[in-house]
Amino acid sequence: MKVKVISRNPDEYLRETKLDIHKTQRNYDPALHPFEAAREYTRALNAVKLEKVFAKPFIGNLDGHRDGVSCISKHPKRLTVLTSGAFDGEVRIWDIPQRICIRNFVAHDGIIRGIVYNPNGDHFITIGDDKTIKTWKSLAPQFGEEEEPVNTVLSKTVLTSLAHHRTKPIFATAGEICQIWEESRNEPIRKIEWGVDSLHDIEFNPVETNILASCVSDRSIILYDMRDKNPLRKVIMKLRTNKLAWNPMEPFIFTCANEDYNLYTFDTRNLKQPANIHMDHVSAVTFIDYAPTGREFVSGSYDKSIRIFESGKGHSREVYHTKRMQRLTCVHWSLDNKYIISGSDEMNIRIWKARASEKLGPLKPREKAALRYSEALKEKYASHPKIKRISRHRHVPRHVYNAQNELRTIKEKEKRKEANRRAHSKPGEVPYLPERKKHVLQEQQ
Repeated sequence: MKVKVISRNPDEYLRETKLDIHKTQRNYDPALHPFEAAREYTRALNAVKLEKVFAKPFIGNLDGHRDGVSCISKHPKRLTVLTSGAFDGEVRIWDIPQRICIRNFVAHDGIIRGIVYNPNGDHFITIGDDKTIKTWKSLAPQFGEEEEPVNTVLSKTVLTSLAHHRTKPIFATAGEICQIWEESRNEPIRKIEWGVDSLHDIEFNPVETNILASCVSDRSIILYDMRDKNPLRKVIMKLRTNKLAWNPMEPFIFTCANEDYNLYTFDTRNLKQPANIHMDHVSAVTFIDYAPTGREFVSGSYDKSIRIFESGKGHSREVYHTKRMQRLTCVHWSLDNKYIISGSDEMNIRIWKARASEKLGPLKPREKAALRYSEALKEKYASHPKIKRISRHRHVPRHVYNAQNELRTIKEKEKRKEANRRAHSKPGEVPYLPERKKHVLQEQQ
């Protein structure tokens, strides 16, 4: 005789605690849920609206500098430590969670042009307008000891930028020429020139560590290899490039911040045209830094705003601004991929969330599941007009809004003029150039 018994697992219907909500049974047969798409759309709409409600990116500021902030450096091993330099030559070391300055001293006469930590984080190097390269200990001096550099090197040329090798005790400086230094020597171990006036930025590739790139005053970007005597390649832009950043996950990719309000992503295997153009700023872009994931980067501009771009998209996904924040001098993405740190010329360092509506602190498993579900719904219905309009909407300052309208008018005028010239000229006399080919003048090897 065969007996069928109904059996149920208590885990499916019993609550874990009395504070937990009652569990409900659900049949996932689509025939039983004819209004599933309508419900999901409503949930996606509510999720994208709540994202705007909870978007409060500003966390706090670090106040104490007596002049504009010129540069910022992240500690390679500790997330809580930040070092900043100012236009008056002062260096300050900050404890970020407590938002206090734990150490400050005057390092140079004049503007501090660059600060970098060595890979271990036990000391950092500064350069200034006084042509000196100084090495300082990361640990504060003992009671009674004076704040003095471990080593001081006097350079023969003006120094404008500084970058450290990711693993070796080697750093590079930019100025009248590119110079490679070893920490244990007082003379550069190599000088690399390409007959240009001056270099104002230099960056090591974090993956292919022998490769470095520099931005030059003749509107060009030069690639170097430490193993070669001569530079590798050079690409000349229409306007000057202010800052350059390598993608930490893709060694061939770098993005540069330009004077023409745009950012250009290049692939070093093809420098004839940029792989992508990132538009939205309405003034010269001064700084750029990649997220540790390599999927996003942050930029700061003279239009007093910070913008976050996805590396494969041409327009920003987020814009940060305050009434008091002035022109941005430096912007960095924290090594834990959660925060953005910005320095501006009104003496403040500000801390922002990388995702404006993200909840800080620990999340319960049910909260994590709800957030994942909301993200999946927003992605599924992202192309719907109403959800797309709400997710794209941003409040920007009036001067940025007016400048955007003016730039849009200028671009439309130029396109219309070019189309009219092409229509009233002989075939082929006015060639059509795509946007990506308009900004690169020449590539040299």
